[in-house]
Amino acid sequence: MKEITAIIRRDKLQETKKALDELGYPSLSIQSVDGRGKQRGAVCDNDLDPELPDKYCMSVKLTATPSTYALEHTLPKVALFVPKRMLTMVVPDDVVSKIVKSLIKINRTGKTGDGKIFVSPIEDALRVRTGERDGDAIA
Repeated sequence: MKEITAIIRRDKLQETKKALDELGYPSLSIQSVDGRGKQRGAVCDNDLDPELPDKYCMSVKLTATPSTYALEHTLPKVALFVPKRMLTMVVPDDVVSKIVKSLIKINRTGKTGDGKIFVSPIEDALRVRTGERDGDAIA
């Protein structure tokens, strides 16, 4: 079993859920997260998530909330965190490649901020209600 964690643009969530459902893997957890990549939260108009307010664009007057670190330290520019969605799912080993390819196909725009996908091994899984383990617990 593997855990797939994908951090994606907010506007790609519905399309991603639909594709995973069509692949037969509708079970996932979704969280709203804020973060930044190697661009350090600096984005410009053509890279923005369509749902992202203008306050996150460094080319307009800065009105976004800076990080606590930025408030406590002198930084060359305020460290912004960009809102994203984080999807987490546990799947059998033999379908990881198919799911990852689908996630990439749907979420790749070619612009900064397309996200990340992490694949991690899962040693054990247990369904609390029934006591099922491993593959039976994730189905």
